[in-house]
Amino acid sequence: MTELKVTGTIKEILPIQSGESAKGQWKKVEFVVSNNEGYEGREQLFFFQIFGAEKVDKFTKYNKVGDSVDVKFNIRTNEYKGKYFTNLEAWSVFGLSEKKSEPVEVYPEGEDSEILPF
Repeated sequence: MTELKVTGTIKEILPIQSGESAKGQWKKVEFVVSNNEGYEGREQLFFFQIFGAEKVDKFTKYNKVGDSVDVKFNIRTNEYKGKYFTNLEAWSVFGLSEKKSEPVEVYPEGEDSEILPF
């Protein structure tokens, strides 16, 4: 299957949902990403969900409304009592921040700086 990816801006993050099922505790968050890649530059909306406590916590820690992101996702359809439900399940949300980190010195002055071969 081809990798599915959307680039856009987080427009909304819905409240975290949690509960308990026969398989145990669950936690999910849903969010909306928008971009202007629709017909003649019109806005497109994509509604994603992330399942799993660790994934939800990581998403909410590093992302907020207004952030530019690349979202990699799978399309999943489930059947329940003769009805079908399709979801976009995000499995990677990568921020496109323009912030640049400070360079890190691998060998600070005076600490093994002579072991470099050049």
